[in-house]
Amino acid sequence: MSTVSATTSTRFVTSADGTRIAYDVTGTGPAVVVVEGALCQRSMGTAKALIPLLSQDHAVHAYDRRGRGESGPGSAPYAVEREVEDLVAVLEVAGPDALVVGASSGAALVLDALRVGVPTGKVALYEAPFIVDDTHAPNDPDLGVRTQALVDAGKRGEAVQLFMRTVGVPGFGVMMMRVMPVWKKLCGVAHTLPHDYAIVLERQQGEPLPDGWLAGVTTPVLVIVGGKSPQYMKNGQSALAAALPHGTLRELPGQTHMVKGAATVPALREFWAGVS
Repeated sequence: MSTVSATTSTRFVTSADGTRIAYDVTGTGPAVVVVEGALCQRSMGTAKALIPLLSQDHAVHAYDRRGRGESGPGSAPYAVEREVEDLVAVLEVAGPDALVVGASSGAALVLDALRVGVPTGKVALYEAPFIVDDTHAPNDPDLGVRTQALVDAGKRGEAVQLFMRTVGVPGFGVMMMRVMPVWKKLCGVAHTLPHDYAIVLERQQGEPLPDGWLAGVTTPVLVIVGGKSPQYMKNGQSALAAALPHGTLRELPGQTHMVKGAATVPALREFWAGVS
């Protein structure tokens, strides 16, 4: 397992298509790569939640997915395969046996990497947002197109608002967010929302995961779901864990889709140590 001694200074790695991907490393020890979900970047997302505890005994590699933060916009048109190549580039720095943590659409992106044989150490996936049955209405398959039209028209706030409604944020919650400093940051990466839809929408149509879809994945995978998350999310994670040849399901009591380090890091350590 790769062991890294590192600081938090910003670094860059070049992806296969020439896109510069920004990352930093915090902590010392076995390498961990964190893959963020929609609207997140390394300064405000899963990595930020995990680093205070996880960096005590791991070198946490946090990177900005293309089009976000300090990373380049990438080549057009967008393709999920390019984001897989970005992850590969970061893993080349961290080491092919680096542990990987993916959250939400980032978890789905990690699955795409595993399906094509990208080598990693153990993997933990936090609530890949799949809808696999009738406990939640299917998401509009045209969400990506609709969002791109809003972004192209300069209506980034509306694009973010559409996303928030889609993931179930109450209208009052969206109103509150619009007057908070974080809203400007969210709108700043609204143009990447179609990327996330390209990754997840196919698995949000209320259909079971395809037979054999993950049959070739040989990596041990921990699938995490929050105890307070809705039933459709719990069902999706249960189906995902069952579809993975070496999948393990872990429910974290009292947790939601928002990753909290105090609840998540102990589960990660147990999994990596072979306890769960």
